[in-house]
Amino acid sequence: MGILYIHGLNSSPLSHKAQQLSQAMALLGLETQLQVPALHHHPRQAMAQLEAALDTLGGKPLLVGSSLGGYYATHLAQRHGLPALLINPAVNPHRLFDGYLGTQQNLYSGETWELTLDHITALAELEVPPPAAGEQLQVWLQSGDETLDYRRAEQFYQGCAVDVQPGGDHGYQGFGQRLPELLALAGIGPERCKAIDFSVF
Repeated sequence: MGILYIHGLNSSPLSHKAQQLSQAMALLGLETQLQVPALHHHPRQAMAQLEAALDTLGGKPLLVGSSLGGYYATHLAQRHGLPALLINPAVNPHRLFDGYLGTQQNLYSGETWELTLDHITALAELEVPPPAAGEQLQVWLQSGDETLDYRRAEQFYQGCAVDVQPGGDHGYQGFGQRLPELLALAGIGPERCKAIDFSVF
């Protein structure tokens, strides 16, 4: 039992989904079973952080990746044979940055950094073929995603358990209400969650 939450590009542990998951795990008394690292903007350093977080959790934790974090989670799931839940994941993000090189800013910390060709090369190094992982890899998409075309993920992950909801957005509306499903994937059953009112998340 354990969860590694992987945030997206220019995001942080302060993102809405990360905070909702952290709050739920705290209410369950399972704070130590959750890792939400503040990832470096460079993929190689981010992956080193994620590998360290996996070592801390031990066992076979559930990977939960949002956006670019979904790309990282897909790579880690394949490398380590781990279950994963991907939320509006980026597919082959190294092919999406044409025209976006240059100064970036983290939406939460305010940190500015330079997106370079080395970032793109490092992302390409993490590319994996379309997984045929069945239920081991769950993909939650919303068709109203304004940042990524959900159809790319729907096609790429067709060998996995894909759930597409109409509407929504890139942040994934209604994530809090789906936390019991996420927790169940991590081996935290409904009887453990009875005392929590997820409708307020």
